[in-house]
Amino acid sequence: MGEEESVMDKDEETWNQKKQTLIDEVAEKLIGGDLDAKIQAARDIRKLVRKSPVKTRSKFAAAGVIQPLVSMLLSPNVDARESSLLALLNLAVRNERNKVMIVTFGAIPPLVELLNFQNSSLRELAAAAILTLSAAAPNKPTIASSGAAPLLVHLLSSGTVQGRVDAVTALHNLCTGSEDPTFILNARAVPPLINLLRECKKYSKFAEKTTALLEILSKTEDGRLAISNLEGGILTLVETVEDGSLVSTEHAVGALLTLCQSCRNKYRELILKEGAIPGLLRLTAEGTTEAQERARTLLDLLRDSPPEKPLTSSVLERIVYDFAKRVDGADKAAETAKRLLQDMVHRSVELSLSQIQLRAGSCTPSDIPSM
Repeated sequence: MGEEESVMDKDEETWNQKKQTLIDEVAEKLIGGDLDAKIQAARDIRKLVRKSPVKTRSKFAAAGVIQPLVSMLLSPNVDARESSLLALLNLAVRNERNKVMIVTFGAIPPLVELLNFQNSSLRELAAAAILTLSAAAPNKPTIASSGAAPLLVHLLSSGTVQGRVDAVTALHNLCTGSEDPTFILNARAVPPLINLLRECKKYSKFAEKTTALLEILSKTEDGRLAISNLEGGILTLVETVEDGSLVSTEHAVGALLTLCQSCRNKYRELILKEGAIPGLLRLTAEGTTEAQERARTLLDLLRDSPPEKPLTSSVLERIVYDFAKRVDGADKAAETAKRLLQDMVHRSVELSLSQIQLRAGSCTPSDIPSM
């Protein structure tokens, strides 16, 4: 058995040496070759790292390939730009150090230039690269101040499905790492974001990022006006409160709450008109702790009488009664309100039981603490 292990170790060592030799040869062509050699070397790097372990990406970086690849992004030759961009993308995946090195060597300005490019394929590859690079925290300030955000916003309405997904995710990455995310986004992002949210599954990860961006935009006056003036803008947020995941409902109700808090007289009727009450009532029982609090606060603001704080159970009962009265009239309001409250309690119990079952099902014997 010992001899077999020794042979295997030697075979692995030989393979690693061959691979390192190959890496050095490709790097040499990239650094010192003519344009055709550089393009081929960039393509070879992409192929070699696509299905290789993470350490292969680090070995290529150590061989000095990142700086010449970044320089190729400025080439007037389209093939050179595309091959270097694909190589850099693959070197950055699952390698934080490479991501930082790529930005340090000056990749962001040429990538921003490519976002303006007529070639749609290169434009979307540049968006994918910015998405990947923006996942590293040290890169976020550089990308945020580069002018990439408005171009990513433009891609929200002009790109392919994948291009739009990448643009939303890149913008979300940049906003997550910013002290003032409203500096990154502007109100022009509202229409494409609302359209994307309307079309996607409300419980998807994509919807979670989209609603997070819309909540950020709701914190500015221009953003609030864009949401309320757009046909279906408030309705789409209301539908997300009803059908979204825990994360997207929290962001959606946060955006609606911000609207109402900014000017209750203006936004109260607009939100009520879109039928927000049932979803908000359900959210008081089913949402995250933050979403439940936001829903209660918004329900209080939507009441006919002036809001009162905090929202007690008796106040909640009056909100439900007021809503039932609007829907079914005074004669049936008490019966409807009772049914709504019972449904809220029933849903809350069901949710609690399902969460307990989920936790229990995910436990192994070693997870269960000893008494």
